Amino acid sequence: MPSVIDVAAYILAEKGPMTAMKLQKLVYYSQAWSLVWDERPLFNERIEAWANGPVSPALYEHHRGQFTVMQLTAGNPGLLDDEARKTVQAVLSYYGDKSAQWLSDLTHLEAPWKDARGTLPDGALSSAEISQASMAEYYGSLPPGV
Repeated sequence: MPSVIDVAAYILAEKGPMTAMKLQKLVYYSQAWSLVWDERPLFNERIEAWANGPVSPALYEHHRGQFTVMQLTAGNPGLLDDEARKTVQAVLSYYGDKSAQWLSDLTHLEAPWKDARGTLPDGALSSAEISQASMAEYYGSLPPGV
């Protein structure tokens, strides 16, 4: 199974440099839709409900301090199988041209991030995990085309 770093490296190879926030959101949506469409996780690393939306701490460690991520020093995009590549491509097709802020705002409207944060006020720090089950349940319940 690829790691979150492998998935992020694949996204960067496909879309080129982007902000760290946008990369985090695209990785999150890739994981969420893999759980729905492929009925399997894309990677095993946890995703947390940080103040600016979902974040993979493992990926964050690789781009910490960078506003724009040009490339990762680790990660092998070739580890994604055909099914995983198709899923990530579909995510990039829909979400890839959106701004980092638009993606962050969208995650703030959706149940997995909101439920993981509970009653925390906006901007509060959190390391609460967004479970794979909550992602699969929420995104799997959306009507087609949403």
